[in-house]
Amino acid sequence: MSKKEIVTAPDYEEEMTVSLEMEDGSSVDCAVITILTVDEKDYIVLLPLDECGENEDGEVWIYGYSEDENDPNAEPVLRYIEDDQEYEAVSDAFDEYLDNAEFDELL
Repeated sequence: MSKKEIVTAPDYEEEMTVSLEMEDGSSVDCAVITILTVDEKDYIVLLPLDECGENEDGEVWIYGYSEDENDPNAEPVLRYIEDDQEYEAVSDAFDEYLDNAEFDELL
């Protein structure tokens, strides 16, 4: 069984966003939904935004995530999750995050 830890981004007046450069040279702005830790590895969940800053389809992108502990000013590194079992474990952790977020909204 996977060890799961859910770490949410701090509450800010505005949501945190990042800009990802795509393989074709274009860039996509994404809202940072959360950062998850599964099996002692960090992952980031991003919500791609259109030109108006919205997302109509609810699709999220999940990447491996790491920061340079020696340089807090360095850009975080994102990596594709190529292993199906790893991706499934992170997806399950994100589903749990969503369940907790919905429960918190009810309270």
